[in-house]
Amino acid sequence: MTPKTGVLLINLGTPDDTTVPSVRRYLRQFLSDPRVIDINPVGRWFLLNLFILPFRPKQSAEAYREIWKPEGSPLMIYSQALTDALQEELGPEIPVRLGMRYQNPSLRLAMDAFRDLGVERIVVLPLYPQYASSSTGSCLEELYRIAGSYWNTPSLAVVPPFYGHPSFLDCQASIARESLGDLDQYDAFLMSFHGLPERQIVKSEVGGGGNHCLVGKDCCARIVDANRYCYRAQCYHVAREIAQRLEIPEERYFVGFQSRLGRTPWIQPYTDQLLEELPKKGIKRLGVLIPSFTADCLETLEEIEMRGDETFREAGGERLKMVQSLNDHPAWIQTVCQLIREQAV
Repeated sequence: MTPKTGVLLINLGTPDDTTVPSVRRYLRQFLSDPRVIDINPVGRWFLLNLFILPFRPKQSAEAYREIWKPEGSPLMIYSQALTDALQEELGPEIPVRLGMRYQNPSLRLAMDAFRDLGVERIVVLPLYPQYASSSTGSCLEELYRIAGSYWNTPSLAVVPPFYGHPSFLDCQASIARESLGDLDQYDAFLMSFHGLPERQIVKSEVGGGGNHCLVGKDCCARIVDANRYCYRAQCYHVAREIAQRLEIPEERYFVGFQSRLGRTPWIQPYTDQLLEELPKKGIKRLGVLIPSFTADCLETLEEIEMRGDETFREAGGERLKMVQSLNDHPAWIQTVCQLIREQAV
Protein backbone atom coordinates (compact mmCIF):
# COMPACT_ATOMS: atom_id res chain seq x y z
CA MET A 1 0.00 0.00 0.00
CA THR A 2 1.20 3.51 -0.82
CA PRO A 3 1.13 5.74 2.28
CA LYS A 4 -1.30 8.64 2.00
CA THR A 5 0.66 11.89 1.76
CA GLY A 6 -0.24 15.36 3.01
CA VAL A 7 1.45 18.76 2.78
CA LEU A 8 1.91 21.08 5.75
CA LEU A 9 2.81 24.74 5.28
CA ILE A 10 4.14 26.47 8.41
CA ASN A 11 4.32 30.18 9.10
CA LEU A 12 5.04 32.19 12.21
CA GLY A 13 1.57 33.32 13.23
CA THR A 14 -0.43 36.44 13.96
CA PRO A 15 -2.83 37.79 16.59
CA ASP A 16 -6.46 36.80 16.06
CA ASP A 17 -7.50 40.46 16.03
CA THR A 18 -6.14 43.91 16.84
CA THR A 19 -7.34 44.18 20.42
CA VAL A 20 -4.69 44.61 23.09
CA PRO A 21 -5.59 41.34 24.90
CA SER A 22 -5.30 39.37 21.65
CA VAL A 23 -1.96 40.94 20.78
CA ARG A 24 -0.75 40.29 24.33
CA ARG A 25 -1.64 36.57 24.03
CA TYR A 26 0.27 36.36 20.78
CA LEU A 27 3.33 38.16 22.14
CA ARG A 28 3.33 36.09 25.32
CA GLN A 29 3.38 32.84 23.37
CA PHE A 30 5.90 34.10 20.83
CA LEU A 31 8.36 35.71 23.23
CA SER A 32 8.12 32.90 25.80
CA ASP A 33 9.76 30.60 23.26
CA PRO A 34 13.31 29.87 24.50
CA ARG A 35 14.52 29.80 20.91
CA VAL A 36 13.27 33.36 20.39
CA ILE A 37 14.53 34.95 23.61
CA ASP A 38 17.39 32.57 24.29
CA ILE A 39 18.43 33.69 27.75
CA ASN A 40 18.18 32.28 31.26
CA PRO A 41 14.52 31.25 31.91
CA VAL A 42 14.31 33.45 34.99
CA GLY A 43 15.72 36.41 33.08
CA ARG A 44 13.32 35.76 30.21
CA TRP A 45 10.35 35.72 32.62
CA PHE A 46 11.34 39.05 34.18
CA LEU A 47 12.06 40.63 30.78
CA LEU A 48 8.75 39.48 29.36
CA ASN A 49 6.50 40.24 32.32
CA LEU A 50 8.11 43.40 33.66
CA PHE A 51 9.39 45.17 30.56
CA ILE A 52 7.65 43.87 27.42
CA LEU A 53 4.09 42.72 28.11
CA PRO A 54 3.06 45.75 30.21
CA PHE A 55 3.85 48.14 27.33
CA ARG A 56 4.44 46.54 23.93
CA PRO A 57 0.96 44.99 23.31
CA LYS A 58 -0.67 48.42 23.12
CA GLN A 59 1.98 49.71 20.71
CA SER A 60 1.82 46.58 18.57
CA ALA A 61 -2.00 46.61 18.53
CA GLU A 62 -1.92 50.15 17.13
CA ALA A 63 0.56 49.04 14.45
CA TYR A 64 -1.57 46.02 13.52
CA ARG A 65 -4.59 48.29 13.07
CA GLU A 66 -2.65 50.19 10.42
CA ILE A 67 -2.32 47.11 8.20
CA TRP A 68 -5.37 45.02 9.15
CA LYS A 69 -7.74 44.20 6.29
CA PRO A 70 -11.50 43.59 6.50
CA GLU A 71 -10.78 39.86 6.09
CA GLY A 72 -8.17 39.89 8.86
CA SER A 73 -4.39 39.78 9.18
CA PRO A 74 -2.47 40.09 5.88
CA LEU A 75 -0.14 37.28 6.97
CA MET A 76 -3.11 34.98 7.52
CA ILE A 77 -4.86 36.05 4.32
CA TYR A 78 -1.85 35.44 2.11
CA SER A 79 -0.80 32.23 3.87
CA GLN A 80 -4.29 30.78 3.49
CA ALA A 81 -4.49 31.89 -0.13
CA LEU A 82 -1.21 30.09 -0.80
CA THR A 83 -2.55 26.99 0.95
CA ASP A 84 -5.72 27.02 -1.13
CA ALA A 85 -3.81 27.53 -4.37
CA LEU A 86 -1.43 24.71 -3.56
CA GLN A 87 -4.39 22.43 -2.78
CA GLU A 88 -5.83 23.20 -6.19
CA GLU A 89 -2.51 22.50 -7.89
CA LEU A 90 -1.86 19.20 -6.11
CA GLY A 91 -5.41 17.91 -6.28
CA PRO A 92 -7.80 16.47 -3.68
CA GLU A 93 -5.79 13.28 -3.11
CA ILE A 94 -3.05 15.23 -1.32
CA PRO A 95 -4.54 17.27 1.54
CA VAL A 96 -2.81 20.60 2.22
CA ARG A 97 -3.01 22.33 5.60
CA LEU A 98 -1.64 25.52 7.12
CA GLY A 99 -0.23 25.52 10.64
CA MET A 100 1.02 28.54 12.58
CA ARG A 101 3.78 28.22 15.13
CA TYR A 102 1.96 30.66 17.40
CA GLN A 103 -1.78 31.18 17.73
CA ASN A 104 -4.23 29.99 15.07
CA PRO A 105 -4.60 27.78 13.11
CA SER A 106 -2.20 25.86 15.31
CA LEU A 107 0.22 23.15 14.28
CA ARG A 108 -1.71 20.76 16.53
CA LEU A 109 -4.94 21.51 14.64
CA ALA A 110 -3.27 20.84 11.29
CA MET A 111 -1.66 17.62 12.50
CA ASP A 112 -4.92 16.38 14.02
CA ALA A 113 -6.59 16.96 10.65
CA PHE A 114 -3.96 14.82 8.93
CA ARG A 115 -4.43 12.08 11.51
CA ASP A 116 -8.19 12.09 10.99
CA LEU A 117 -7.68 11.83 7.23
CA GLY A 118 -5.38 8.82 7.62
CA VAL A 119 -2.30 10.67 6.34
CA GLU A 120 0.86 8.67 7.06
CA ARG A 121 3.50 10.82 5.38
CA ILE A 122 3.65 14.60 5.61
CA VAL A 123 5.80 16.86 3.45
CA VAL A 124 6.55 19.92 5.58
CA LEU A 125 7.47 23.35 4.22
CA PRO A 126 8.45 25.99 6.79
CA LEU A 127 7.84 29.23 4.89
CA TYR A 128 11.19 30.76 5.85
CA PRO A 129 13.79 30.96 3.06
CA GLN A 130 16.73 31.26 5.48
CA TYR A 131 17.32 29.04 8.51
CA ALA A 132 17.17 30.49 12.01
CA SER A 133 16.75 28.58 15.25
CA SER A 134 14.12 31.12 16.32
CA SER A 135 11.95 30.46 13.24
CA THR A 136 12.58 27.19 11.38
CA GLY A 137 14.19 25.54 14.40
CA SER A 138 11.33 26.46 16.72
CA CYS A 139 8.68 25.29 14.24
CA LEU A 140 10.34 21.94 13.72
CA GLU A 141 10.90 21.38 17.44
CA GLU A 142 7.18 21.92 18.08
CA LEU A 143 6.18 19.84 15.07
CA TYR A 144 8.34 16.89 16.17
CA ARG A 145 6.87 17.12 19.66
CA ILE A 146 3.33 16.96 18.29
CA ALA A 147 4.11 14.15 15.84
CA GLY A 148 5.74 12.14 18.63
CA SER A 149 2.65 12.44 20.81
CA TYR A 150 0.55 10.30 18.45
CA TRP A 151 0.43 6.56 18.95
CA ASN A 152 0.93 6.12 15.20
CA THR A 153 3.68 8.64 14.54
CA PRO A 154 3.57 9.96 10.95
CA SER A 155 6.61 10.15 8.70
CA LEU A 156 7.84 13.72 8.19
CA ALA A 157 9.75 14.91 5.12
CA VAL A 158 10.94 18.47 5.73
CA VAL A 159 11.83 20.81 2.87
CA PRO A 160 15.19 22.32 3.88
CA PRO A 161 15.81 26.09 3.87
CA PHE A 162 15.46 27.16 0.24
CA TYR A 163 17.41 30.43 0.27
CA GLY A 164 19.77 29.06 -2.38
CA HIS A 165 17.21 27.28 -4.54
CA PRO A 166 17.34 28.70 -8.09
CA SER A 167 13.55 28.70 -8.42
CA PHE A 168 13.13 30.77 -5.25
CA LEU A 169 15.78 33.26 -6.35
CA ASP A 170 14.34 33.47 -9.87
CA CYS A 171 10.90 34.04 -8.37
CA GLN A 172 12.14 36.82 -6.09
CA ALA A 173 13.92 38.56 -8.96
CA SER A 174 10.97 38.19 -11.33
CA ILE A 175 8.45 39.66 -8.88
CA ALA A 176 10.87 42.47 -7.98
CA ARG A 177 11.31 43.42 -11.63
CA GLU A 178 7.55 43.28 -12.16
CA SER A 179 6.92 45.51 -9.14
CA LEU A 180 9.75 48.02 -9.60
CA GLY A 181 9.49 48.48 -13.35
CA ASP A 182 12.43 50.27 -14.94
CA LEU A 183 15.31 49.76 -12.51
CA ASP A 184 17.17 52.76 -13.91
CA GLN A 185 14.66 55.09 -12.24
CA TYR A 186 16.09 54.18 -8.82
CA ASP A 187 19.30 55.53 -7.37
CA ALA A 188 19.88 52.39 -5.31
CA PHE A 189 18.22 49.33 -3.81
CA LEU A 190 17.96 48.07 -0.25
CA MET A 191 17.50 44.41 0.60
CA SER A 192 16.17 44.28 4.13
CA PHE A 193 16.02 41.08 6.17
CA HIS A 194 14.61 40.37 9.60
CA GLY A 195 17.30 40.76 12.24
CA LEU A 196 18.60 38.42 14.92
CA PRO A 197 20.69 38.94 18.05
CA GLU A 198 24.39 38.49 17.34
CA ARG A 199 24.60 35.81 20.02
CA GLN A 200 22.27 33.60 17.97
CA ILE A 201 24.51 33.94 14.93
CA VAL A 202 27.55 32.90 16.96
CA LYS A 203 25.65 29.91 18.37
CA SER A 204 24.82 28.74 14.84
CA GLU A 205 28.47 28.28 13.86
CA VAL A 206 29.08 24.65 12.92
CA GLY A 207 31.59 23.12 15.30
CA GLY A 208 31.13 25.90 17.86
CA GLY A 209 34.73 27.03 17.59
CA GLY A 210 33.94 30.74 17.45
CA ASN A 211 36.55 31.21 14.74
CA HIS A 212 34.32 32.29 11.86
CA CYS A 213 30.91 33.87 12.51
CA LEU A 214 31.13 37.64 13.12
CA VAL A 215 34.90 37.38 13.55
CA GLY A 216 35.88 39.24 10.37
CA LYS A 217 34.15 41.64 8.01
CA ASP A 218 34.13 39.04 5.23
CA CYS A 219 32.71 36.18 7.29
CA CYS A 220 29.48 36.19 5.21
CA ALA A 221 31.15 36.68 1.81
CA ARG A 222 30.37 33.07 0.89
CA ILE A 223 28.75 29.98 2.36
CA VAL A 224 31.31 27.59 3.82
CA ASP A 225 31.04 24.66 6.23
CA ALA A 226 31.37 26.79 9.36
CA ASN A 227 28.55 29.20 8.45
CA ARG A 228 26.17 26.93 6.57
CA TYR A 229 23.55 27.48 9.30
CA CYS A 230 24.36 31.17 9.66
CA TYR A 231 21.26 33.24 8.98
CA ARG A 232 23.28 36.34 8.15
CA ALA A 233 25.46 34.51 5.63
CA GLN A 234 22.36 33.08 3.97
CA CYS A 235 20.82 36.55 3.74
CA TYR A 236 23.91 37.95 2.04
CA HIS A 237 23.88 35.01 -0.36
CA VAL A 238 20.27 35.81 -1.30
CA ALA A 239 21.11 39.49 -1.79
CA ARG A 240 24.04 38.69 -4.09
CA GLU A 241 22.00 36.24 -6.16
CA ILE A 242 19.03 38.57 -6.58
CA ALA A 243 21.28 41.47 -7.49
CA GLN A 244 22.99 39.31 -10.10
CA ARG A 245 19.65 38.30 -11.62
CA LEU A 246 18.50 41.93 -11.73
CA GLU A 247 21.89 43.07 -13.04
CA ILE A 248 22.34 45.49 -10.14
CA PRO A 249 26.02 46.26 -9.57
CA GLU A 250 27.42 45.87 -6.07
CA GLU A 251 27.73 49.62 -5.51
CA ARG A 252 23.99 50.15 -6.15
CA TYR A 253 22.53 47.88 -3.48
CA PHE A 254 22.73 47.70 0.30
CA VAL A 255 21.84 44.99 2.82
CA GLY A 256 20.14 45.81 6.13
CA PHE A 257 18.53 44.01 9.06
CA GLN A 258 15.33 45.20 10.70
CA SER A 259 12.98 44.58 13.65
CA ARG A 260 15.57 44.54 16.42
CA LEU A 261 14.31 44.28 19.98
CA GLY A 262 16.05 45.21 23.22
CA ARG A 263 19.51 46.62 23.90
CA THR A 264 21.72 43.64 23.09
CA PRO A 265 23.66 43.81 19.79
CA TRP A 266 21.78 42.57 16.73
CA ILE A 267 23.28 41.81 13.35
CA GLN A 268 24.19 44.89 11.36
CA PRO A 269 23.83 47.11 9.44
CA TYR A 270 20.44 48.22 10.77
CA THR A 271 17.76 48.97 8.20
CA ASP A 272 16.31 51.97 10.04
CA GLN A 273 19.75 53.60 10.21
CA LEU A 274 20.37 52.96 6.52
CA LEU A 275 17.07 54.65 5.67
CA GLU A 276 18.31 57.72 7.52
CA GLU A 277 21.81 57.65 6.01
CA LEU A 278 21.15 56.89 2.34
CA PRO A 279 19.54 60.25 1.43
CA LYS A 280 22.64 61.99 2.81
CA LYS A 281 24.64 60.05 0.21
CA GLY A 282 22.49 61.41 -2.59
CA ILE A 283 20.15 58.45 -2.82
CA LYS A 284 16.70 59.97 -3.27
CA ARG A 285 14.84 57.13 -5.04
CA LEU A 286 15.08 53.77 -3.32
CA GLY A 287 13.73 50.35 -4.23
CA VAL A 288 13.30 48.01 -1.24
CA LEU A 289 13.13 44.21 -1.30
CA ILE A 290 12.46 42.10 1.80
CA PRO A 291 13.52 38.55 0.86
CA SER A 292 13.28 36.99 4.34
CA PHE A 293 9.46 37.14 4.30
CA THR A 294 7.27 35.07 2.00
CA ALA A 295 4.04 36.81 3.07
CA ASP A 296 3.42 40.45 3.85
CA CYS A 297 2.98 41.17 7.53
CA LEU A 298 3.59 43.79 10.20
CA GLU A 299 7.33 43.85 9.50
CA THR A 300 6.89 44.61 5.80
CA LEU A 301 3.72 46.69 5.57
CA GLU A 302 3.99 48.77 8.73
CA GLU A 303 7.70 48.75 9.53
CA ILE A 304 9.01 49.33 6.00
CA GLU A 305 6.23 50.56 3.70
CA MET A 306 4.82 52.98 6.30
CA ARG A 307 7.39 53.86 8.98
CA GLY A 308 10.38 53.17 6.77
CA ASP A 309 9.02 55.38 4.03
CA GLU A 310 8.44 58.16 6.58
CA THR A 311 11.98 57.83 7.94
CA PHE A 312 13.45 57.92 4.42
CA ARG A 313 11.48 61.01 3.41
CA GLU A 314 12.23 62.89 6.62
CA ALA A 315 15.92 62.27 5.96
CA GLY A 316 15.64 63.85 2.51
CA GLY A 317 14.55 60.94 0.33
CA GLU A 318 11.92 61.46 -2.37
CA ARG A 319 10.55 58.01 -3.14
CA LEU A 320 10.64 54.59 -1.47
CA LYS A 321 9.08 51.72 -3.41
CA MET A 322 8.70 48.45 -1.52
CA VAL A 323 8.37 45.20 -3.41
CA GLN A 324 5.56 43.19 -1.86
CA SER A 325 6.34 39.75 -0.53
CA LEU A 326 5.76 36.60 -2.56
CA ASN A 327 2.29 36.19 -1.03
CA ASP A 328 0.10 34.19 -3.42
CA HIS A 329 1.76 35.34 -6.65
CA PRO A 330 1.40 32.67 -9.39
CA ALA A 331 5.17 32.40 -9.75
CA TRP A 332 5.53 31.71 -6.02
CA ILE A 333 2.75 29.10 -6.12
CA GLN A 334 4.62 27.24 -8.85
CA THR A 335 7.88 27.51 -6.89
CA VAL A 336 6.22 26.05 -3.79
CA CYS A 337 4.85 23.20 -5.88
CA GLN A 338 8.36 22.47 -7.13
CA LEU A 339 9.83 22.51 -3.60
CA ILE A 340 7.11 20.13 -2.41
CA ARG A 341 7.44 17.74 -5.35
CA GLU A 342 11.23 17.59 -5.04
CA GLN A 343 10.91 16.57 -1.38
CA ALA A 344 8.08 14.14 -2.08
CA VAL A 345 10.19 12.00 -4.44
